[in-house]
Amino acid sequence: MRKIIVSSFITLDGVMQAPGGPEEDTSGVFNFGGWSAPYFDEVVDKVLEEQQKKPADLLLGRKTFEMFAAFWPEHEDIWPGINDMTKYVLSNTIEESDWKNSVFLKSLADIENLKKTEGSDLHVNGSGQLVQLLLKHDLVDELWLLIHPLTLGTGKKLFRDGTIPAALTLKETLATPTGVIIANYIRAGEVKTGTMGG
Repeated sequence: MRKIIVSSFITLDGVMQAPGGPEEDTSGVFNFGGWSAPYFDEVVDKVLEEQQKKPADLLLGRKTFEMFAAFWPEHEDIWPGINDMTKYVLSNTIEESDWKNSVFLKSLADIENLKKTEGSDLHVNGSGQLVQLLLKHDLVDELWLLIHPLTLGTGKKLFRDGTIPAALTLKETLATPTGVIIANYIRAGEVKTGTMGG
């Protein structure tokens, strides 16, 4: 069975929208595109490079896939091997792409069936609506969060209504010189409650 691993740049108030640049995603009149750029440093770069070296396939939503497909085929020097990875795309509107090794999925059931197969882990980048769907149906095995030291107060959030209660275990953490906290969480069963000091 494959693991589904979600990687996300987020703010302290959970915004994940358009970390990479002003034109990345302006929907909802979002004016803070590129908010992660001032915090990008050698430590973040090294962590991302290590992530990119791991054997994996991509699981993407349509919007993220279209952005990736417009950029990565000509920039494999930045992410070696991305063009050879299988890109699984959840979409009801597109069925084919010139970007090689792209496979289109139509439903949550398709993702559930894919997860049960043998193969590389499935890495999810961006893809906000897809992440919401995965969290709602308890399909996320790991989270790699790059938590940035700022709040935006507006924008698409990683965790929204519909996320199920779930316990997680911190597997690895690292703080960068610019104040980004990189945290790797793994799914750890049900939420437990109690009384402090009791």
